[in-house]
Amino acid sequence: MTAISANPWTSRALRTTVLVLAVALLWAFWGADAWHERDVSAVPTGAAAITPQALVQEGAYLARIGNCAVCHTTPGGEPFAGGREIDTPFGAVPSSNITPDPEHGIGQWSADDFWRAMHFGKSRDGHRLSPAFPYTSYTHVSRADSDALLAYLQSLPPSRRANEPSKLTWPFNTQAALAVWRALYFWPASNAPKESSASVPPDTQRGAYLVQGLGHCAECHGARSPLGGLRSGKEFAGAVLPGTPWHAPSLRNTAEAGATSVEDSMRLLQTGTTALQSASSQGVAQGPMAEVVLHGSQYLRENDARSIALYLQTLVPAAPAQSQASATDLAAAKADPRAAKLYEGHCAACHGKEGQGQPGAYPALAGNRAVLMARPNNAVLSVQFGGFAPATAGNPRPYGMPPFLLTLNDADVAAVLSHVRSSWGNHAAAVTELEVQQIRRLQAAH
Repeated sequence: MTAISANPWTSRALRTTVLVLAVALLWAFWGADAWHERDVSAVPTGAAAITPQALVQEGAYLARIGNCAVCHTTPGGEPFAGGREIDTPFGAVPSSNITPDPEHGIGQWSADDFWRAMHFGKSRDGHRLSPAFPYTSYTHVSRADSDALLAYLQSLPPSRRANEPSKLTWPFNTQAALAVWRALYFWPASNAPKESSASVPPDTQRGAYLVQGLGHCAECHGARSPLGGLRSGKEFAGAVLPGTPWHAPSLRNTAEAGATSVEDSMRLLQTGTTALQSASSQGVAQGPMAEVVLHGSQYLRENDARSIALYLQTLVPAAPAQSQASATDLAAAKADPRAAKLYEGHCAACHGKEGQGQPGAYPALAGNRAVLMARPNNAVLSVQFGGFAPATAGNPRPYGMPPFLLTLNDADVAAVLSHVRSSWGNHAAAVTELEVQQIRRLQAAH
């Protein structure tokens, strides 16, 4: 019997594919990281020109506006001692101890070690860090600010709380997987000083630096690939937060959270609400964003808050997309006769019979973009679990919304939200009972 010879083109293609994969793996494991770190210690610190106390004070400010304590502190635990679990689609990652304890913290870290972690996502011993620590954003932080952060962290009381192992599932918990992920999604920012652009005012450049770097806004507001990498060009397009049902709205679309004015953006960042004088234009920070304002952005210096607001203005295109429901959707939203009665019985006392709200207390629902977004996640969560703005210096006694989880069932929540989204000139699609059920279950699991 005559043997059938292999197709030479098939064999050549196979060998080429294997070679390409081998080169890609070698680059992921060694080449990319070696290239990234070629000049760790070559970047000047600039710390010598600043007194130690001033460096610590600046670091304290940067740590606060970067919300470092929120992720690196468990509820009721020692500050910055780690242990809070960061949810990802592949498992939880407990945050690390960043106090100056020499054994469990960063007490033995040098300025170069800390810069390597911030800028390159590599620990002191060389192992690759999980991007749950958002070095994909922190790579934009300057060496001077990195040194100031370290000076502040080294001034804290040490904690002997031991770090916990990652709870990522295999193979995502391996250094090999991280090497491949980094090769796909991570490239450090240039260490070279940036040339000032005459077309971009310094304030706006400062805002871009804070938003893209220490503020790490894209980590929540950015759309991600199935492997968890930020999609290029979609860094502020909006996304559901990994492991939770909360939707971080788009910063590029004024129908969601795109900046409508510099003043409103500043007020939201510094007080947690946009307009106390007008219910119709009042927006409130809730859920994860309330935590950002409470622990971080309310402490922004006035010039930094304005710089961020100016930069956010540049993200919104001239004609942002608007979410509109079809006539069929609107008809479905009005079909449940119980909906108006549910609203009158549970909502009208605060938000008004016509959804007009109360200035300084309860925002209007008519025209409220927070309840009209295509994804109803945040509105469902507010009804079920309550809505609470952060208590800030600019708004020390915010009004809140009680939870209706034990009062309204899933069908009721869907009905009342569908009523709100289709009344008083609102034109958003109906919310289904299944959507409410799925959001509630995900929040309970979280």
